[in-house]
Amino acid sequence: METWAFAVGSGQLHPGAADRLGHFDLVVVDGQEARRRQVVAIRARGAIVLAYLSVGTIEPWRPWYRRARPYRLRDRFEEFGEWYAATSRRGYRRLIARRVAPRILRKGFDGLFLDNTDMIETHRRQARGMHRLARTLGRLVHARDGLLFTQNGFRTIGPSLGAYDGWNREDVSRTYDFDHERYQPVPAPGRRAARRELRRMAARGLFVTASDYVARGDRSATRAAVRVACQAGALPFVTDIGIRRLPRRPYRCP
Repeated sequence: METWAFAVGSGQLHPGAADRLGHFDLVVVDGQEARRRQVVAIRARGAIVLAYLSVGTIEPWRPWYRRARPYRLRDRFEEFGEWYAATSRRGYRRLIARRVAPRILRKGFDGLFLDNTDMIETHRRQARGMHRLARTLGRLVHARDGLLFTQNGFRTIGPSLGAYDGWNREDVSRTYDFDHERYQPVPAPGRRAARRELRRMAARGLFVTASDYVARGDRSATRAAVRVACQAGALPFVTDIGIRRLPRRPYRCP
C-alpha cells in the first residue's frame, strides 16, 4: 500500500464516492453510514476498505445509542459531543463485539479502524476492558482474514498491541487548536515524539499512517505534513478537522 484516505467526515459517501476513493490503496469510511454497495464498489477498484468505529466513546447519533447509553461515563469528549464509554462493563463490550461490529463487517469491509481507544490515557479504570475489547475484535476480524487498525494511544496500547495490524498517528506536524479555533503547527517536541512513535510502531510490525489537519489552501503546511510523515515511514494524509476534504490526487511519499 502506498496511499490512504481517512474519509470518515460527513458527505464523503455521496454518489460517485467510489470513483474518488478508489484511487487510494487503503480507505477508511464510516462503518455505520456506508452501505454494502458502496463498500463493494470501492473494493472493486482495488482498495482495501476499513470501517471506522469509535469504541472509546458513545456517539448519540448512532442507531445503537439506546443500547449503549447505560454505559456512558459521566464526562464527555466535548469537542465532538460524544460520551466516554465504560469499556470496563462486560455489557458494553458484548454490545460492540457481538452486535455492532459484526453487523458492520457484514457489509463487506476488509476490517475495522477503531477510534478513541486512547481514552484510557485519562480513564485508567477502563484500560483493562479496552484491551479485552480490542483483543476480542482482533479475533473477530482476523477470523475473516481482515485487518484491525487503531490510532493514537502509543503509551497505553501495549497490552493489546498484538491485536492490531495497523496504527495511525494524528497531529504529527499540523493540528487544530479547539480553544483558539485555528490550525497551527505542532511544537517541535511534539513533532519529534510523533515521528519517534511512528518508527517504533513500524518496528513492532504494524503498518503505520499519519493524519494531519491543515486549513484549506495552505499548501506549504500540507507539503510539510506530507514530508514529515514520509520521513517517519508513514503513509501521509492531510485534511480539515472535520475530515471532509479529500485531495484530488492521493498523497504519496517520494
